[in-house]
Order: sequence, then structure tokens, then C-alpha cells
Amino acid sequence: MTPAPRPSRQPSGGAFGMARRARGGLRRVPVWAWRALMHSLGPAERTRFNAEPVTGVDYFHDIDFVGDGIRAHRLDVITPRGARTATVKDAGPLPVYVYFHGGGWTSGDKAALTKYCASQAAAGMVAVNVNYRRAPRFHMAHVLQDANAALGWVREHIADYGGDPARIVLGGDSAGGQIAALLTAASFRPELAGHYALTPATPGSSLRGLVQHCSVVDFSVFFEKGFVLSLNFVRMLLPRAAGGRSRFAELRAAAGVLSPIEWLDARFPPVFVTTSERDFFYTANLNFIARLREHEVPVDTLIYGWDAPNTEHTWQQNFRYPESQEVYRRLHAFVHRVAGT
Repeated sequence: MTPAPRPSRQPSGGAFGMARRARGGLRRVPVWAWRALMHSLGPAERTRFNAEPVTGVDYFHDIDFVGDGIRAHRLDVITPRGARTATVKDAGPLPVYVYFHGGGWTSGDKAALTKYCASQAAAGMVAVNVNYRRAPRFHMAHVLQDANAALGWVREHIADYGGDPARIVLGGDSAGGQIAALLTAASFRPELAGHYALTPATPGSSLRGLVQHCSVVDFSVFFEKGFVLSLNFVRMLLPRAAGGRSRFAELRAAAGVLSPIEWLDARFPPVFVTTSERDFFYTANLNFIARLREHEVPVDTLIYGWDAPNTEHTWQQNFRYPESQEVYRRLHAFVHRVAGT
């Protein structure tokens, strides 16, 4: 199921396929067009992805992990049924899966990932579904500060929900995968944490694994000729002084602090990567896998070829697809293995 690397063809369906078709004569899809597209798709995706809710789990919605009352600082905790009770907790705390939604850093909401996270909780883990402040009003430092604050809340409170704060797996799709990967890197690379003025909220030893679904893990693809998303996606994540109207070479150098692939080393925890030839970030994910292996980081992969039609960008959210169900089976095995359960 893992094909030999080869030049990827651009996806024709899903949100990215729609963005590609919608761009018409534009050389690259601008940020405003992407935001408009995601705004139009959001309500339908939340309904479709959450149809037939998962039973046998307990839901704790909209917990304010900062204390300022804004939705960007809310998270959901989903546990196996009764995980908070003394009887269940006597069996020992469960591994914790902390998830960051995608949406091109400008869009998306945890609500669309409720069933996805519930499906993981049903397999014997505590799932934490996180919101964060979004671009273009906020840049990457704000996003990582929010993700780090969510981890701080997990460290302090997840035991109350039957979770083990010393056995955390981070995950995310698309932009959310980039957030999870960069936050993981900041836990092991003090220079990266310092760049974003972060004090890691949990020790790197507590991060037992990383899950990546169609993630934006290699920003070099933004600078390739013909890439569908404009370079303004890179600019908006940087402080104005670093992004702004920087020249191509200057912007590419500045993007290094956004690109998880640039911060890998042998201290990284095991990683599970899922992508496909239909994924817009297919090449980025292949590059990431190769770099992980160069650093001898254990990496599991689930990569579908072009002949798998249900594998457009972030297909993992749609529980109806057999390909998504295979992702869940592999994800459950990965989390329990790296968490030692």
C-alpha cells in the first residue's frame, strides 16, 4: 500500500480539488479565496462528518483552557464511557490523543472533528479536540502558544478524565498536523521554542507519538512552480517584519521556522503518517517520511495510490470511507503501541 515515490498528480476532488478548479486563470489560490471556500463548505462538513454519533463514549464540550471565554480557546474531551469513575480508573489511566483541526490556518473548527475524535476514544484512549486562534489576524506564534496552552491544561487536568499526562500522542490534519509537528519539535529543540517564546508545557518525554494526516510538514513545496496555494499563506503566518513583501529567497529562508521537516532529529517520538497521491501535500509527506528515516525515527505509513478514489485531502475525517476506517485501525494500534498499553 506504500507506493514508490513518484511525481504526484494534483487532486481533482474534495476541498483542494474545488479550490484548484475555482482559481480559474489565477496562478495560485489566494488566501481570501481559500477562506471563502472553507466558509462555504464548513457547515455541510460538520453535519456530514458527525452523522450517526459514536455511542459508548462520554463527551465534555467547550472547556475553556485559557480562561478568557473565547471559542478559539475551547477544547473538548471525549473518553470511553465511565473513564472518569473510580471503578474504571482503577484499571489505570489511558493514553491521551490531542488533536488539532486543519483549515489552512485561517478556517476550520473542532466541531467538524467530533466524530473522528470520538472514534479514537471508543478504542480506549482519551481524545482531546482543540481549537486555536487563526490567521490572518494571528500568526504562527499565537497558534503555537494556544497549542502549548492546551497541552498545559492536559498536563494539569487530564487525569480527572481518566487520562495519563505522561503518555500523550499529538495529531492533526493539514494545517493542524503542522501545528502538532512543530509543537513536538519545539519540545525537543530549545532554539525553536525560544524563537516562538514558548516554554514547553509538557516534557518531551511525555510526548510518546505523533500522528500526521495529509499534513503541511514541508514548506518547501509552497515555493515550487505550479503549487496551487499562494505564498501569502506563508507570509500570513510570519510576523509582518519577517513576511510582509519579502522577496522570494528571503521568504523561503524565513519559512524555515514554520516547516517541521527542518527541525527533526533523533529525539523525535515515533510518527504515523497517512497520505495519498490524491493529497495536495503528498510530496511534502514523502519528504517528511524520508527525513524521519534519515534520523532513524520510527515511522509508520499508510499511503494510498491514485487508484483509491476516497483519498482526497483529509479524507480521514469521513468515517464512511473504508480507507478512513483502515486509518483508524492503524492509528489505534499505533497509539497503544507507543503508549505501552
